[in-house]
Amino acid sequence: MNKGQFFDNLKIAGRQGLGTPIFILVLLTMVMLPIPAFLLDLFFTFNISFSLIILLVVVYTLRPLDFAIFPTVILVSTLLRLALNVASTRVVLLEGHHGGDAAGKVIAAFGQFVIGGNYTVGFVVFAILVIINFVVVTKGAGRVSEVSARFTLDALPGKQMSIDADLNSGMLTQDEARQRREEITQESDFYGSMDGASKFVRGDAIAGILILFINILGGFIIGTVQHGLSFAEAAQNYALLTIGDGLVAQIPSLLLSTASAIIVTRVTRGNQDMGNQFFVQFTENPKVLAVTAGVVGLLGIIPGMPNMVFLLFAGVLGGVAYLLESKKNRYDELETPPTIPDPSPETKELSWDDVLPVDVIGLEVGYRLISLVDRNQGGQLMMRIKGVRKKLSQELGFLIPSVHIRDNLDLAPNDYSISILGVTVSQSEVYPERELAINPGQVFGKLKGIEGQDPAFGLEAVWIEPEQKDHAQTLGYTVVDPGTVIATHLSHILQTQAYQIFGHDDAQQLLDSLGKTAPKLVEDLVPKILPLSIFVKVLQNLLKENVPIRDIRSIVETLAEYGSKSQDPDALTAVVRTKLGSSIVQKISGIKEEIPVITLKPDLEQLLQQTLQTAGSDNATIEPGLAQRIHQSLEESTQNLEAQGHSPVLLVSSALRPWLARLVRHTLKSLHVLAYTEIPDERQVKVVATVGQNV
Repeated sequence: MNKGQFFDNLKIAGRQGLGTPIFILVLLTMVMLPIPAFLLDLFFTFNISFSLIILLVVVYTLRPLDFAIFPTVILVSTLLRLALNVASTRVVLLEGHHGGDAAGKVIAAFGQFVIGGNYTVGFVVFAILVIINFVVVTKGAGRVSEVSARFTLDALPGKQMSIDADLNSGMLTQDEARQRREEITQESDFYGSMDGASKFVRGDAIAGILILFINILGGFIIGTVQHGLSFAEAAQNYALLTIGDGLVAQIPSLLLSTASAIIVTRVTRGNQDMGNQFFVQFTENPKVLAVTAGVVGLLGIIPGMPNMVFLLFAGVLGGVAYLLESKKNRYDELETPPTIPDPSPETKELSWDDVLPVDVIGLEVGYRLISLVDRNQGGQLMMRIKGVRKKLSQELGFLIPSVHIRDNLDLAPNDYSISILGVTVSQSEVYPERELAINPGQVFGKLKGIEGQDPAFGLEAVWIEPEQKDHAQTLGYTVVDPGTVIATHLSHILQTQAYQIFGHDDAQQLLDSLGKTAPKLVEDLVPKILPLSIFVKVLQNLLKENVPIRDIRSIVETLAEYGSKSQDPDALTAVVRTKLGSSIVQKISGIKEEIPVITLKPDLEQLLQQTLQTAGSDNATIEPGLAQRIHQSLEESTQNLEAQGHSPVLLVSSALRPWLARLVRHTLKSLHVLAYTEIPDERQVKVVATVGQNV
């Protein structure tokens, strides 16, 4: 059998699930049956090599989750080492009276060469290794694992809400959000498993101490009683073999403990392994090495000190600091673009090119926010805005135009403003060096920082230092960076102002796209039945009421059917809303069959209809006291439905719906006003409140 066939057979055995039974069989063999000394050497060598491989894999792993099987590896290696301890104990006690390499070459080498054949030195070395392993490395790693597991689990809700915020702002797609959720779930599972696995390492260290004393005591008894050895001979033979055995087991245990400590104390920074992180962070500031060189050099000139060694290290550190500073200065010179003087402006006649068009969507930033936009400075805002445009275009049904971003020195350094068609619709403030911790409604503590609000939805928030992010998520806050704050705010503005963005060119693009699959339908509608301006007005009405126009085919079919009967945009909007009733209701209440609604008392509804018929919908007004009582009653009913976890819906007649929708649009933004005809036949209506009882 060649090597290729051997490894192929190993892969086949692994796929068939034979690896675990074989491993258990090997452990049972080592525990129950006597093992020849040469096999014991083989297993001890494998154990040391395996521990070293684990340590190196941890060192070169970029993220702890890249070695997610590590807790299981700890258990496997611990069981292997304990089984070897049992097997070696049997050999030492049975053959220890012969001395030398009776228990194998590896144990003999550690007993003779490593500690010089002196069991007193062996005791001291073993005790030091145990103290290092048990008291320092294992205890520290166990504490870090415990704290990491607790904080990771506590921060899980906050991280989930951060993913939802990124998804809503368009930064993430559904697949990316699903992957992020899987990653944080794996992270919580990993640190939870590491908390338990650290107990294996700690228990292994304790077992090594107990096994050493048991073997020495047993060896003394067996050597002196059964084999007639003197006390000195028994101590020489059994103590050396036992200590050698203990060192053979303790060194892999120390390597594994070190690997556990490294992986739980790792802080991921980009795609860098631990070696790169050490080099980058220790050489990032040459002044540190220069000051250290100065201090060591001063120590080197003190009489009585080892001058040559200190001065040598001072020279090395100073040289490295000089090289790093020179390299850094060269990079700065290369990155600084040369200054090109502006040419003298030529006098020329004004033209229409000097009249700048109004930006459909504009974003102006203060000078301290330029870093969020500039990709050369690591700014990701441009990519996030592109994600917002893509998400909204898919949701609303038309292409959101590009956002024109520019700096504005008239703004405060941390301010930004959003404009639609040249008119500023919102302005807010962000802190580029901090992160915004948003209170979603229930948190378990307060944070130190700059008090503020989420500019998109007005939620209470605090601008915190980046180091507080994990703590804030643990308390239940949703933490987002400044770029996400601006992108989410822009997304909210574009959703509410979509009807202003949509124009004749967008409507023509929709018709041209539909004309590729249904040319006759498009030809019959525009301009034969309706002019393009009426078609645009209907679509703007839908967008104004937050109704997507993705189903353009159904919209065009409905307008083609009713356009010959009426040219009134409001009347046509009503019939289109009825056609889109299923999608409107699903967006509000999901797939629930029963819809809780608010209705008007019949006599109040009749009074309002008479008012509309008399004055018309555009000029209809009602007595201010009555309007206030209606609004107050609607507000109470809306709050009650929201407290029960339902989306508030006001159900009225088709004639009243547009007027009432305009009445509550700016004061009760969460209240959806629907007509009876917009409720699909398969949905059931449950009246939970009636407005007009106390009006």
